[in-house]
Amino acid sequence: MTQAVKAIHIIGGGMAGSEAAWQAAELGVPVVLHEMRPVRKTDAHQTDGLAELVCSNSFRSDDHENNAVGLLHEEMRRMNSLVMAAAKEHRVPAGSALAVDRDAFSAHVTHVLENHPLITIERGEVDGLPPADWDSVIVATGPLTSPALSKAVLELCGEDSLAFFDAIAPIVYKDSIDFGTAWFQSRYDKGDGADYINLPLTREQYYEFVEDLNTGEKTDFKEWEKDTPYFEGCMPIEVMAERGPETLRFGPMKPVGLTCPHWEQRQYAVVQLRQDNKLGTLYNMVGFQTKLKYAEQTRIFKKIPGLQDAQFARLGGLHRNTFLNSPKVLDGTMRMKADPRLRFAGQITGVEGYVESAAMGLMAGRFAAYERLGHTPSVPPITTAFGALINHITGGADAKTFQPMNINFGLMPPPDGKVRKNERKQVQSRRALADLATWIEGLPA
Repeated sequence: MTQAVKAIHIIGGGMAGSEAAWQAAELGVPVVLHEMRPVRKTDAHQTDGLAELVCSNSFRSDDHENNAVGLLHEEMRRMNSLVMAAAKEHRVPAGSALAVDRDAFSAHVTHVLENHPLITIERGEVDGLPPADWDSVIVATGPLTSPALSKAVLELCGEDSLAFFDAIAPIVYKDSIDFGTAWFQSRYDKGDGADYINLPLTREQYYEFVEDLNTGEKTDFKEWEKDTPYFEGCMPIEVMAERGPETLRFGPMKPVGLTCPHWEQRQYAVVQLRQDNKLGTLYNMVGFQTKLKYAEQTRIFKKIPGLQDAQFARLGGLHRNTFLNSPKVLDGTMRMKADPRLRFAGQITGVEGYVESAAMGLMAGRFAAYERLGHTPSVPPITTAFGALINHITGGADAKTFQPMNINFGLMPPPDGKVRKNERKQVQSRRALADLATWIEGLPA
C-alpha cells in the first residue's frame, strides 16, 4: 500500500522541513526533501547538514509547567518529534534551558532522514514555483528563502512585502561591567525591582553617542537586500538615531523611572541590560540591535559609562528573514489560499524561533500526510501550544499589523474560572496537555 501513495515534496531542509519530512514518512507517506545546500549556499549556513542551527544552540526554556516554549517542547515530544529526540540525545548543560551540541544535533537529524526508507533527499535549488505535477508541497525555506522562490510566492499571493531584517543585540559578560557606575534597578521598581543593569549617560555623553551611531561604519547590504523593510520590533539602534537626536531618549534609552545611586545629578539617558542566561553571566543590551560593523560596535559601546572594560560574548548583527502575511494568505491548515497544493511551514509562516519553526513543520507534515491518506486534517485545540500558534498565523492575528511571534501563553485562551495569577501558567499548561491528549486520541490510526 505504501508504494501506491504519491510522494509529498518538501522544499527546505532546515528545522521545519526536516521535522515535516520525518512526520509524513512515519505516517507511511513517501517524501522527497529538497535542500539547495551545498549546490547553492547561503550567507548564514556553514555546512550542508540538515536542521543546521545558524544563530544559537538554545531551544530556550524546557520548563513545560511555567514557560510556553517549554510546553511546546513537551507537546512535540508527545507527537514523536525528531527534533526533540535529537535534542535529548545531544543536550549540553544550560540550566533549565534546552541547549544542544549544534554539530552533533544536525548530524543526528541528517543521518536519520538519509536512512529513512520513505525519504529521498535531493540536493539543488527549487528556483520558482514547483512543477504542476507536485500536487502536495510543503515550503519550509525559512529566513533565507532564495530570491527566485520568494519572487514566485509574492506573485502568487499578491502581497507587497515578504521580507524584513531581524536585528541582533550585543551580549556583554556581566563580570566585565563596572558596577562603580552601573546599578541594578527595574524601571519604576517593577517586577523584582532589580531585573536590569542600568548604565547612565550625561547630556554630553548621550549626544556624542548619537553622533557616533550616525557616523559609525555600517554593514553593507547585498543588492537584493537594499529595499527590505525592517521589522519594527527589532529596529537597529542607529536607524532609530537617524530619526532624530531625541528618538533614543524617548525609546530604549529613556531615563524615567530610574535613579542612579552613584550620581547626584539626574541621568540624561540610560542604557539597560537584561539577563540573557540562567547563570546570570551574560546580559543583553536592550534595544541595541545593530548593523554597525564589529570594530565600530566595540569602539562605540565601550564609550558608554560602565562598559569601558566590557567584554562581548556576542556582537550585534542582522539577518534577513522572510515571512508571509499568513493570516491573509494561508488557510487553517497552512495551505496557500491561492494555490492549495502549497502548504507552508517554519519561519516563513511568521513564527519566531527554532522550536516554533520545527513545531509548524511537524504540523504541516502531518496535515499533508493525512490528506495523502484520504483523511481530513484536524487542527489541535487553541488551548494547546500547537493550536495557539496555528491560530495566530492563520487568522488569530490581524493581517494589517501581522508580525512574527514566539509562542507565549497570551496566544492561548485564559484559564477557565478564577485562578490565582501565580498559578495561571501551570493551569494553562495542564489544560494544554490534557486537550492535546484528547486530540491525539481522535487522530487516524
